[in-house]
Amino acid sequence: MAAFELSLSYPLVGAVLASYLLGAVPFGLLLTKLLSHKDPRDFGSGNIGATNAMRTGGKLVGALTLLADIIKGAIPVLLALLAGLPEIWIAAIAIATFLGHIFPVYLKFKGGKGVATMLGVMLPWQPVVSGIGLLAWIMLLKLSHYVSLSSILAALLLPLLVALTGGSVPALLAGMVFASLVTLKHADNIKRLMNGTEPSTRKDSEAG
Repeated sequence: MAAFELSLSYPLVGAVLASYLLGAVPFGLLLTKLLSHKDPRDFGSGNIGATNAMRTGGKLVGALTLLADIIKGAIPVLLALLAGLPEIWIAAIAIATFLGHIFPVYLKFKGGKGVATMLGVMLPWQPVVSGIGLLAWIMLLKLSHYVSLSSILAALLLPLLVALTGGSVPALLAGMVFASLVTLKHADNIKRLMNGTEPSTRKDSEAG
């Protein structure tokens, strides 16, 4: 019986791995090179996220990167939901997709900061939380004029929103993982915020 149950988990493990590989696709790098013939890693922060892609290749590249990073996060989770998988496997797929973006195997594990992909994985799974979180990010950006600070605070708010809306334990744990890693990936931004040298939206901004 145990062997039978283990064999049933093989496709799910494969789904988690496939989710990671999809999340690891560096759309910021691919789109910037395709549309502007530039490498975003050579400009600005060197990040492959939407803002640095926009800084490198223009607004269209930035917008397409943002959309692609959200969609690649949403697809695996949406498929898992449609398949009726248990919450623990949905959480595993969501986390794997997110980890793929920030630690992509294709780029020697040097990826983006995960904000757009975090939104993508949460949208089909926790739509209310995603909507509130997005509104909070917009409000924080208008108040602070710092993309990085808004992203960190919105990410830290995520687990609380999951708890307040009655989300499952796997969803709460996934939210905690996202909040922790988004904050860690913004370590340099935090230092610049403390030093007063972080670019603002009045001039330039940085997000991943």
